[in-house]
Amino acid sequence: MKGQTAIITGSSRGIGRTTAEELAKRGVNIVIVDINGDNAEKVAEEIKSLYGVDTLGIKADISKTEDVKFLFDEAVKKFSKIDILVNNAGITRDNLLIRMKDEEWDAVLNINLKGAFLCSREAIKVMSKAKYGRIINIASVVAFIGNPGQVNYSASKAGLVALTKTLAKEYASRGITVNAVAPGFIQTAMTEQLPEKVKEEMLRMIPLQRFGTTQDVANAIIFLALPESGYITGQVIHVNGGMYM
Repeated sequence: MKGQTAIITGSSRGIGRTTAEELAKRGVNIVIVDINGDNAEKVAEEIKSLYGVDTLGIKADISKTEDVKFLFDEAVKKFSKIDILVNNAGITRDNLLIRMKDEEWDAVLNINLKGAFLCSREAIKVMSKAKYGRIINIASVVAFIGNPGQVNYSASKAGLVALTKTLAKEYASRGITVNAVAPGFIQTAMTEQLPEKVKEEMLRMIPLQRFGTTQDVANAIIFLALPESGYITGQVIHVNGGMYM
């Protein structure tokens, strides 16, 4: 993988950052993308210092076409190619359906699903010319089992699964694989906001009797990003401790 280039959205913390570091350890040049430009640049510098790869930190709202175009233009300008795209950026705006506001629905669908669409569209343009690419979408266990209070989040992640399978069929002939990783309950800043009672209930649903780590998810992402995984496409790898089988 040495010398490849990866774009990871929402990569200044959590699953995105761990994935960026794991790819950097393997010699992959990294583009850190975050809505907060200072955070993106800071993490990019840290990874460059730690692992000796070339990096780029970009501020982008991935729900906006112009921001995504800028992101990919800058990445191609610096690295000339894009081998790996990890559509990781995601947000939650939880509420029961009857109380959910239009803006809560729109915000989640725009970042989680539209953002992946916009980034994939730009990545495909570059990868098609090279006849090589790896796109990995970060879905969720709730795309398969649902979750009360998360109708918007569940719908966005289920949409990502469908996006994954369709893109896999459309671009297999170009040497591009498209897969998804569906994490279960992972310990991140986002999940830490959940009430303790909810966490206890979730733990009871996990046969392995522990919450996942960002490393657990990153390991699956790395596997799908490897050149050796070139005969795997349109698949979903579930990383959930047996919560959903």
